[in-house]
Amino acid sequence: MPFHKGHRYCVETACSECEKVYVILFYGGSDEVEILKNNKALYLSVEERKKKVLELTSNYENAIPVFIDVTNCRLEDGKEDWDAETPLVRDALGPVLNAVYSSEESYGDYFARAYPEAIHRLVDVKRIHYPISGTMIRDMKRKEEREIWMV
Repeated sequence: MPFHKGHRYCVETACSECEKVYVILFYGGSDEVEILKNNKALYLSVEERKKKVLELTSNYENAIPVFIDVTNCRLEDGKEDWDAETPLVRDALGPVLNAVYSSEESYGDYFARAYPEAIHRLVDVKRIHYPISGTMIRDMKRKEEREIWMV
């Protein structure tokens, strides 16, 4: 969070390389709760974020929006439990994925465990095309600066 131009670039890349692309918006996660608590100025409601995903996916014939509520996927310490989210993804998308796209190398171990049949396709890891991340946007002080990077 928030949805930014780097995310859009990742979706564009996947759509250019794949026959069918699921663009997943997870909501209700612990990260979302923390962002809301710490920086309300950057928080977009679930409905606003769904609208952004629907707008983006409408530009591609092969992009399919998927919305998954992960509110009940928590570890004992309250952090998000990605392993508990995996069955929700499998239920929504089916049993076999060919690839999982991200810009985060650190997700590799999880993706290998959760989706062993899929390659982890890294897109713009060094942030050359769009030198931005959600963390960077959340750290920006001026609204005008943030809006340059948000979709």
